[in-house]
Amino acid sequence: MSWSRSIFFMTGGRFMREYPYQELDYFVEQEDFVEVHGKRFWKPFVEKPIDGDDHSIMIYYPSSAGGGMKELFRKVGNRSSEFHPEVRRVRREGSYIYEEFMPTGGTDVKVYTVGAEYAHAEARKSPVVDGVVMRNPDGKEVRYPVLLTPGEKQMSRDVCLAFRQLVCGFDLLRCEGRSYVCDVNGWSFVKNSYKYYDDAACVLRKMFLDAKAPHLSTTIPPNLPWKVNELTQSSEGLTHQGSGLIGTFGQSEELRCVIAVIRHGDRTPKQKVKLKVTEEKLLNLMLKYNGGRARAETKLKSAVQLQDLLDATRLLVPPTRSGRESDSETEDTEHSEKLRQVKAVLEEGGHFSGIYRKVQLKPSKWVKLSKSDGVGEDEHPVEALMVLKYGGVLTHAGRKQAEELGRYFRNNIYPGEGTGLLRLHSTYRHDLKIYSSDEGRVQMSAAAFAKGLLDLEGQLTPILVSLVSKDSSMLDGLEDASVEMDEAKARLHEIITSEGKAIDKNGGSEFPWMFDGAGLPDKASQLLRPLVNLTKKITTQVKLLAEDEDEKLVTSSYTVLPHYDQAKALGKTTIDVTRIAAGFPCGSESFLLMFARWKKLERDLYNERKNRYDVTQIPDVYDSCKYDLLHNAHLNLEGLAELFKVAQLLADGVIPNEYGINPSQKLKIGSKIARRLLGKILIDLRNTREEAISVAELKGSQEPPTSTFAKTRKEETEYQVRSLNKNEDPRRSSTTSEKSLDQDDDDDRETKYRLDPKYANVKTPERHVRTRLYFTSESHIHSLMNVLRYCNLDETLQGEDSLVCTSALERVFKTKELDYMSYIVLRMFENTEVALEDPKRFRMEMTFSRGADLSPLESHDGDAALLHQEHTLPIMGPERLQEAGSYLTLDQFEKMIHPFAMPAEDFPPPATPQAFSGYFSKSAGVFERLVNLWPFHKGANNNVKQ
Repeated sequence: MSWSRSIFFMTGGRFMREYPYQELDYFVEQEDFVEVHGKRFWKPFVEKPIDGDDHSIMIYYPSSAGGGMKELFRKVGNRSSEFHPEVRRVRREGSYIYEEFMPTGGTDVKVYTVGAEYAHAEARKSPVVDGVVMRNPDGKEVRYPVLLTPGEKQMSRDVCLAFRQLVCGFDLLRCEGRSYVCDVNGWSFVKNSYKYYDDAACVLRKMFLDAKAPHLSTTIPPNLPWKVNELTQSSEGLTHQGSGLIGTFGQSEELRCVIAVIRHGDRTPKQKVKLKVTEEKLLNLMLKYNGGRARAETKLKSAVQLQDLLDATRLLVPPTRSGRESDSETEDTEHSEKLRQVKAVLEEGGHFSGIYRKVQLKPSKWVKLSKSDGVGEDEHPVEALMVLKYGGVLTHAGRKQAEELGRYFRNNIYPGEGTGLLRLHSTYRHDLKIYSSDEGRVQMSAAAFAKGLLDLEGQLTPILVSLVSKDSSMLDGLEDASVEMDEAKARLHEIITSEGKAIDKNGGSEFPWMFDGAGLPDKASQLLRPLVNLTKKITTQVKLLAEDEDEKLVTSSYTVLPHYDQAKALGKTTIDVTRIAAGFPCGSESFLLMFARWKKLERDLYNERKNRYDVTQIPDVYDSCKYDLLHNAHLNLEGLAELFKVAQLLADGVIPNEYGINPSQKLKIGSKIARRLLGKILIDLRNTREEAISVAELKGSQEPPTSTFAKTRKEETEYQVRSLNKNEDPRRSSTTSEKSLDQDDDDDRETKYRLDPKYANVKTPERHVRTRLYFTSESHIHSLMNVLRYCNLDETLQGEDSLVCTSALERVFKTKELDYMSYIVLRMFENTEVALEDPKRFRMEMTFSRGADLSPLESHDGDAALLHQEHTLPIMGPERLQEAGSYLTLDQFEKMIHPFAMPAEDFPPPATPQAFSGYFSKSAGVFERLVNLWPFHKGANNNVKQ
């Protein structure tokens, strides 16, 4: 039995079947967890057979990540795992152990010991990402030697002592700043490493001498004779690179850090259905899931909950309409139509996934009823507000855009040595972290981008779970700026609906972007009536299509296409040709839902009874136009292109002004929304600078080595402590998780993830690049851009120039919309020929892209026709935010951003990780308990002498 089986008896769960498929009363399985003896194990989790020789290991993913299962197996050709998106239930033919899945950033560490005092470590690509084995020209799996931390070296010693196995191999998982042993292989050694054999020879020689000739042991040098005068690798030949996009600032510049904030890819329109419900079945369902509390709201997201709601809704809605309704719909008919829409949404796709649909039931009226025993009264709800949110799903085009942008970053953002980024990443010289907001479309955009960036294969779910960390507090939400945004929208409504455009020139600035409502078209009010009329025209056409579809559904001759499977579509980057050819809307939307979408826009945009326009609906009309023009052009909706032009004119002014009606308000709103993100960016840059300085100082103080043998544990520990103390601040005193922004544990323990430069067999082992990717939504892109543009307007920075040059300010103003896959990139360079204390040692470069290129929707040439066939818009390349040849130091950048960023000391204390890392407790004492409990350990000698 391997060590991993034993350790997880304490931190995992297991059960025994006496025969295959035996039903066990203490084992329960639900959509997103299994329960063993009352203990729940949430997906993602690992399922291992009890038999340690059975290597059929499965990983099950949560529905929020798309679901499915990945099968791990011993390498076959260039494969080590396969993903099965349709498998959601665990195996029942045997007995299994369930363990927490630990995200490791896509790498595993293999450790090999020779005695309790020596360990050699190599990193390899983890099989859980895409299952493709990286091999060298000789057919061997690609691995690179890495440095172990003192704690990991102690773990190596403990493995030797516990198993009494001096020559031993085991596997390490590095997760959230800590290391875990997941498997012990027993007698195992490295196949191809001069370092390992040189060191092993020294260790064995010392063992023999200690045992047979101790008087010679201290007189013979610890290194091999032919290694005495061997020098370490020269640091010459470091890859030199300039800024790439702006210009070269000398041949000694090195790229040190890449920070990118990226908007998600193309999505379906976001939808919301609100209706008051009084039906007993729905009220009882609310009570079922809120614990029977009459005034408590209920949120339904799981498959079981949504299935219950669908069952109840089916009983309340007839399968087809009773007849054609007139335009003057009664309230009852409207309620029935909304219930029909709820039913259609819940049936969409053939199965549920909480990442795409969620329902809230909020009690609004109650009555008091006598208790069943006649003593006292109980409250009972008689009316509730049902809110169904759906849509906003990443489309096939969005996945393609994100993947292609990842490839662009790989090939253009990291110029240099050999294959650039992939070479850096595979050799442990690329420190990559990917963060995402909580929204499904953002998470999937991040996973697709990672697939392109790292040249991965296969489905997105395993990539998402392995490489992407959720951080909703940093990348979600507008609550902090809700008051200011409401003020901006009110002023925006006033400007648009007035007969003439009211402009406050803010002191008569010569720049057009300084005015209130800058970017709005002249006489915007005159565009509102055409906008409403054209919206009604589209709604009428889609209604006819929906009614035609409804009639066909009841005829036996009509063949219904199978449900659009959203889970299977997660990895697709092409359209569903069958649906398009059959004349259906693209994706999973039915004509009924398409009609509901346009009807809601029509109602919300203009209230005929009050003769009032709601200008906040303009972006939604624009989104629907853009979506249908790109994905549903085959439906030939008359007037759609004209509506798009009108909506675009208005939206180009409305969207930027929703985040502030003038530069001062934009800065205030932007700093509130992006405050935490800005703080994290400054932490990233600070840690990169301190790390680079530490490396430079270490290189400057190094003396020629006298031995190739590893440092003692004491020396290594002292070195680690010195390295950390150099960068120490009050935040670094506690152990943290990756999700705690202030305690960025990966940044505070950089040395543990380092390539071993002596035996790495790479040209520039000292080269190290930090990458932080933040995937978010439109609000955070606009907010970050507004802070970069207008930070100099703050009273504490009076007299300072903007971080963005005047020509770039004009380009951004004319850009209007930061569309899907728009991004802002900050790159930090180090000039190694400049003194460490010189501010010009570190230089910042800022670029942005406005994202999807809308020109194909505005033209009718051959290229536009091709893009219409693929339903995908290209992503615009980066543009400079600084003048060519300008020099922005890191110090100046920090000075300008610091007033708007959350200070490091204000970040909250470590919390339970929000990534897909399960809900199990981790214990640093597990290994110690194992060693103490192991039956033969008590008789072992501490020196392990035989």
